[in-house]
Amino acid sequence: MFVIIGYIFMVACIFGAYAAHGGELGVLWQPVEIIIIFGGGIGATIVGYGGKPMKAFLKSIPLLFKGPPYNKNFYMDLFALMFELLSKIRKEGLMSIEGDVEDPHNSPVFSKYPKVAHDHHLVEFITDYLRLMVGGNLNAFEIENLMDVEIDTHHHEAADPVTVVTKLADGLPAFGIVAAVMGVVHTMGSLHLPPSELGKLIGAALVGTFMGILLAYGFVGPLAAILEARNAAVHQAFTVIKTTMLASLNGYAPQVAVEFGRKALNSTERPSFKELEEFVKNAKSK
Repeated sequence: MFVIIGYIFMVACIFGAYAAHGGELGVLWQPVEIIIIFGGGIGATIVGYGGKPMKAFLKSIPLLFKGPPYNKNFYMDLFALMFELLSKIRKEGLMSIEGDVEDPHNSPVFSKYPKVAHDHHLVEFITDYLRLMVGGNLNAFEIENLMDVEIDTHHHEAADPVTVVTKLADGLPAFGIVAAVMGVVHTMGSLHLPPSELGKLIGAALVGTFMGILLAYGFVGPLAAILEARNAAVHQAFTVIKTTMLASLNGYAPQVAVEFGRKALNSTERPSFKELEEFVKNAKSK
């Protein structure tokens, strides 16, 4: 939503101001130069980041036009789920959650929180470490180290699309210069034309530099920032789960462990203590 709004606002300001200054908008439409710029940029990016990073980028394209992956309501569900699982462990023992861990999609506990259950990355993270807790072979320190390794690996892998978009944006101004130089070369071969015609050719050549910079910093570059923000949000969700589970492993009661996780949230997504307490009580009674 904000991507579209931002693009419209930017285009309206740039081209509107140009037109208001008496500029002719038709001169700026140079499809051949756009093909040179985008074609060169995409081709060079494929050379450097073909394969896995490129596939990851293509999969991330739909995410660019969606809102933040996690909000306050999502975290309320996540905390309620963690509280219920940890309470079940505390009352009935670790073996009581074996069925929930082995088949979370058919688990009566997970099914109460569809927002969380539909995120297979988080569900897998939760169930993997609950499984280790059930096994009882690792202490809290060892599990924390393992969690850190997995979170770092996931974060590094999620950075592939960001790298692809950033490198594409970095290359577009250079290919804009390539398009401009090619336009100048074409113009130099047309010096026999009258000044009015030469002016159009020179203007068209300069559009290449303009388009390269505009596409890089106005359209493509900001997309990398969106992906980075999503990655940061996912990283925070993993950190919240990690903090909650480690607090439980260190002997804290479920309600206190959930409070540890709540403190790991940004203020914009963090529910108040009372809000979370009431929500968990209501969710557990369902």
